[in-house]
Amino acid sequence: MDKTTQTQIIKLIHQEVIPAIGCTEPVAVALAAAKAAEVLGCKPEKTEVFLSANILKNAMGVGIPGTGMVGLPIAIALGTLIGKSAYGLEVLRDLTPEALAEGKQVIEDKRIHIALKENVDKLYIEVVCSTGNETSRVVICHEHTNIVYVEKNGAVLTDRRKEGVACDASDDEGELRLSFSTVYEFAMEMPLDEIRFILETADLNRKAAEASLKGNFGHTVSKTVSGAYGRKYMGDSAYTHMLAMTAAACDARMDGAMIPVMSNSGSGNQGIAATLPVLSFAEDIECTEEQLIRALMLSHLMVIYIKQSLGRLSALCGCVVAATGASCGITYLMGGDKVQISYAIKNMIGNITGMICDGAKPSCAMKVSSGVSTAMLSALMAMENKVVTPVEGIIDEDVDKSIINLTSIGSKGMEATDKLVLDIMTGKSC
Repeated sequence: MDKTTQTQIIKLIHQEVIPAIGCTEPVAVALAAAKAAEVLGCKPEKTEVFLSANILKNAMGVGIPGTGMVGLPIAIALGTLIGKSAYGLEVLRDLTPEALAEGKQVIEDKRIHIALKENVDKLYIEVVCSTGNETSRVVICHEHTNIVYVEKNGAVLTDRRKEGVACDASDDEGELRLSFSTVYEFAMEMPLDEIRFILETADLNRKAAEASLKGNFGHTVSKTVSGAYGRKYMGDSAYTHMLAMTAAACDARMDGAMIPVMSNSGSGNQGIAATLPVLSFAEDIECTEEQLIRALMLSHLMVIYIKQSLGRLSALCGCVVAATGASCGITYLMGGDKVQISYAIKNMIGNITGMICDGAKPSCAMKVSSGVSTAMLSALMAMENKVVTPVEGIIDEDVDKSIINLTSIGSKGMEATDKLVLDIMTGKSC
């Protein structure tokens, strides 16, 4: 691999693997609201928010960090009151009890209006703030921190859409396109000092899991696995350890704990699921630091690769992608070679493809656990050279084609499913 490609990949990883507090979708909406308020120059009297279906779906039922509340209105209110756009996905980190009380009053006064925006990118956020005759408008598109349009009082301050950056998810010209071989070669052959930074994902996400165990968050999936019934019926093994550690971080994050995690491709849960199963297994087998670094890099870069063709948001649950990365890392730690790691990928695709995303919420910890469970099974089968064959379902002889089949189903084939899921979610009386 040439030096230029190595540099591009390192840059890509730094762009996609970043810290975040709270579920990414409502945080991104808060980021847009914060920027709109900053442009307005004062606290808005009214805030109108227009969202794509996928953003709306992913932000409806998730806890907002530090608030004890669920959903978009409080995220938007706090974004306009105390949010700082310079903080990126940690936009709400300056939250105080006084700001929370003020945010609740903004909601009670009905100063926030949220609507669905049709025929836009799957990741689309538009915020319009107004006070008297003053107005501001901000648009985020395609990526959670990608502010592509800023306007004040009708005057355009920023319009990156004119540069071809913007709201077309297919606008990837110039982006480094990965492949399975590229991912494997990079993870296995890069000098350790150049990729040691990936250990930051283990450090931050481990801390999130440990913090979660000090409380009772969400559905307490982690404590169920490690509790009396879990130990009695599931045992105490490397398998249950990775389930418990991974679910712990997800339990807290989805319940709105003020705990930062290292995200991957715009999703904290993906970052958690790409990191903690690998870390937990590595600790159980007492592997070397080099093995841990390479396993984590393989896992995270595989997730980035798959998300390149799937897109930021889709009808496919992100844990399918993240657990596929984790399965690669686990297979490597078991002593698997390149062929066996490709088997793990095919086994994952042949198993849990089709798991729907019905928004971010506490029960995501259960889905993450399902992904981790499948990751372990897929790795075990791969180590025995057992693999789903090309005559079965959507698996192809070529592992990259198998991945494209997976992402095509998630990004195109499940579009009707995505719409129906949103209709069901918005049509409930609760």
